[in-house]
Amino acid sequence: MMAGAGEDSRALFRAGVRAALEAWPALQIAVENGFGGVHSQEKAEWLGGAVEEYFFRNADLELNEVEDFLGELMTNEFDTVVEDGSLPQVSQQLQTLFHHFQRGDGAALKEMASHITQKKREVRATALTAASETDKDDADNVEEMEVTAVNDGAATDGVSPQPEPSGPDSQTIKEEDIVEDGWTIVRRKK
Repeated sequence: MMAGAGEDSRALFRAGVRAALEAWPALQIAVENGFGGVHSQEKAEWLGGAVEEYFFRNADLELNEVEDFLGELMTNEFDTVVEDGSLPQVSQQLQTLFHHFQRGDGAALKEMASHITQKKREVRATALTAASETDKDDADNVEEMEVTAVNDGAATDGVSPQPEPSGPDSQTIKEEDIVEDGWTIVRRKK
């Protein structure tokens, strides 16, 4: 293998690792929600380099070793225990990418990275479509609900009701308490 081909192959492996990690929902959720603190994005980028380096330093890795390494990184860097079954899948992808790299199969590396990226796009498109359809369904099925105060002296679910004031406006809702969309502001009694 020529030096230029080796560097190209290494760059393709790096791109494949990044594609696999960017398509990994557990990592993306951890980053988007800041599980790794304010530097979650930087940690995710570092993770790609750490995984790449791990493979180069340990050329003959077993699948469970890769899973353990990824799981440990997620726990240590993002305070996240991955229990969704995705660790074996991502580990297998990374291991397959590394085998292509070891054989110098740049075409297979490109194809696999492209395939992973395409699957990521399909999953996001499906998730966005499903979410927008759910929102439409929810908007169509809105039911109105009327709540009336009843005080018969009985406690509900172990909570005893507060004594009601006996003023003329004690059970009425003031107009300024009704806000947009029919919501009512509930104020604490003094």
